Amino acid sequence: MAYRWKNTLTAKDATPYSAFLNRRQLMAGLAAGGIAGSLPFGARAQEALEPNTWEEITTYCNYYEFGTGKEDPARYADALTIEPWTVRIDGLVDKPGDYSFSDIMSQMTIEERIYRFRCVEAWSMVIPWNGFELADLLNWVGVQSSAKYVAFETVLRPDEMPGVAYPVLDWPYVEGLRLDEAMHPLTIMATGLYGRDLPKQNGAPMRLVVPWKYGFKSIKSVVRITLTEDEPPASWNVANPREYGFYSNVNPEVDHPRWSQATERQIGSGLFAKRVPTLMFNGYDEVAGLYEGMDLRESF
Repeated sequence: MAYRWKNTLTAKDATPYSAFLNRRQLMAGLAAGGIAGSLPFGARAQEALEPNTWEEITTYCNYYEFGTGKEDPARYADALTIEPWTVRIDGLVDKPGDYSFSDIMSQMTIEERIYRFRCVEAWSMVIPWNGFELADLLNWVGVQSSAKYVAFETVLRPDEMPGVAYPVLDWPYVEGLRLDEAMHPLTIMATGLYGRDLPKQNGAPMRLVVPWKYGFKSIKSVVRITLTEDEPPASWNVANPREYGFYSNVNPEVDHPRWSQATERQIGSGLFAKRVPTLMFNGYDEVAGLYEGMDLRESF
C-alpha cells in the first residue's frame, strides 16, 4: 500500500488540523493523472473549502442498517466486525475471486481527496476522504470488454446491524454505476478520514464515494463488486423509482417529489445559517461529458 501524502492528525483533533489544511489549496481533491491541475468544482466554485469537523462527519450520517436516525450509526455501528474483511469481485472480470482487504490495500495507492458531499435530503458537508481510485482496483482485476456496469453490495449481518430488523429496504443494500462513471478519476473507494481509518458508522473498512451524485449512491461497507452487462439494481431506486433514479446525479433543477433540490443546508454552518444554492453535479463540472445527449430530467 503506497501513500501519496502523510497527515499528522492526532486523535485529540476534532476540528480541521492546520497542517492538513496548509498542505495545498483545498480545491476538492485534484484527481491524479489525467485531470491533475483541473478544478473539480468547476468555474462556479473556485473558493478553497474547509472540511467539516471529525465530530460532524462521524456523528451526523445515514447508515440505515444501524437505524434511521442521524445519530444511530455512531451509536450502534461499533458492533460491526470489520477484521477480517473480504471483498468478492466477480462477473465480467479477468481475475474473479475473494480478495482480503489487506491484499487490496497492498496494491492500491492511497490519496487525500477533499470532496463535497451532498445528501438527497438537501444537506451537505465537505469531507476529507482518504482512499484509492476505483479504476485502479478494476484495472487490477481486469475488466472484460462486455462489461457495461459495476454493481456493489453492502455487508449484511442481522446480529450486528439492528436496523435490518425493519423492512426499510430490501436488504442487503445494493448500488450500481455505469462503467464509465466507475472508471472516472473522481470515483474512489474511501478507506479513511483525516488520515485515520474509516469509522464504522461511515462505512468501514471500505466504501464507494462518487462526489457528483447524491450520498446514497456512495454505498458503505462493500463486500461484493460485480461487473455486469446489464444495469444492476439499486436499493433506493428499487424501493421507490419515482423518487430515486438510478443515476441520482446532483441536479438543482430536478426536485425530489417531496422537497426542492435547488438549495442545501450546510452542516456545521450554524442553526440559522442561510441555505446555499445547490450546484449542478455538486460542482464537479468535468463529469458533464459522461451524460452528453441524455435528458437528465428523464434519467435522474
